[in-house]
Amino acid sequence: MIETIKQALGGSLTDFTEVQLKRALVLLAIPMMLEMVMESLLGVVDMFWVARLGVDSLATVALTESILVVVFGVAMGLATATTAFIARRVGENDREGAGITAVQAIVLAFAFSALVSIAGIIYGPRLLALMGASPSVVRTGAGYTRMLLGGSITIFLLFLINAIFRGAGDPAFAMRALWIANIVNMLLDPCLIFGLGPFPRLNVLGASIATTIGRSIGVLFQLWMLFGGFSRIRIHAHQMRIRWDVLWNLSKVGFTGAMQTLISSASWTALVRANATFGSAPIAGYTVAIRIFMFVVLPPWGLSGAVATMVGQNLGARKPDRAEAAVYLTGRYATYYMAAISVMMLALAPQLASIFTSDEMVRAQAAQCLRFISLGNLSYGWGMVLVQALNGAGDTRTPTIINFFCYWCFQIPLAYTLALGLHFGPPGVFTAIPIAETVMTLSSLVVFRRGRWKARVI
Repeated sequence: MIETIKQALGGSLTDFTEVQLKRALVLLAIPMMLEMVMESLLGVVDMFWVARLGVDSLATVALTESILVVVFGVAMGLATATTAFIARRVGENDREGAGITAVQAIVLAFAFSALVSIAGIIYGPRLLALMGASPSVVRTGAGYTRMLLGGSITIFLLFLINAIFRGAGDPAFAMRALWIANIVNMLLDPCLIFGLGPFPRLNVLGASIATTIGRSIGVLFQLWMLFGGFSRIRIHAHQMRIRWDVLWNLSKVGFTGAMQTLISSASWTALVRANATFGSAPIAGYTVAIRIFMFVVLPPWGLSGAVATMVGQNLGARKPDRAEAAVYLTGRYATYYMAAISVMMLALAPQLASIFTSDEMVRAQAAQCLRFISLGNLSYGWGMVLVQALNGAGDTRTPTIINFFCYWCFQIPLAYTLALGLHFGPPGVFTAIPIAETVMTLSSLVVFRRGRWKARVI
């Protein structure tokens, strides 16, 4: 096992369509877990330092992160399609096709980031106000929001190039790119926020500058790996042109993938908006709780990412039964982990919240939210695995439909009804989360067991 872990961290040329399933899962999941940890830390580190500036600054990060959830949703959706296409080409042993697909993914990253950057720079303060920010929060955080949205090219490239690495079976490169981005961010954050040494004191704006610089350096590393021939996929000069047929097919799957993640991420944004009705403390508490939750569930995220690669590559190698077996194995591991996390969150919710805030009201709201969320942990772990299995097969449409009905048609109305209609307040919002996740998981399981995903052609 120790040797397998070393190979996972160092990178492996293992054929994931042949190697024993448990070994394949370890080799893929460990670097993906650490990649997810690093991605989450970019925001967590910002929140850790910014919390010392006051409630308005913390609310700025919370509301901007809620806006960025939509940006991340688009990037993740495109990344989902990219992983599925790359994995399928690798499973078919079509490295030329994989390289062409990688170029088209990068083209999509530039196209979408241009739209986000222009909108963010021009309308950043208005977006904050739209999310329910008070005038003081808008004054405090306009620069922070503009910087993060204006530098969205780094977000899109990080997500899509890492998706290329994951689909190819090189998750260690994706992990290292996020390591580099985080190290730079962690070093620059306190310097630019508080003006340490020769650095100017930029307050909350300094956090966004540090994050953007960190991501930029991570992207440079990715490009070096991709174009330098270190990855299983190398982009050659003759591949660096638009292939409209490949771009169109990738865009179609990417569109529904983006809609899928947008629907789910926008539902979280809608819940933030519901909490905003009750003041800054519920917003900040909810954001702290979600940050903690997203951090502790990173291992299942890594497992679900691994299963997407395994499904895609094994379908490409015409081994659908092996792909299905990988899903059930991964689902069991995710369930065991989430059961343990439920116990921890129920028992230690206030202590976990106190890591990120010393404000008593914010801490109480965060602890309450964590305990409500923990009630749906078992179904949440299984749901992640099932959805990513369908995505890995290239079927992004089915999870999109499931997400639409479970989140927009069920979770959001339920949250507003409980919180505002029945006057439960923030607990009403929190209650809707585990209920909707359970419905989503059961729906995904029914679809997965029908097996139509095995015949998906991309």
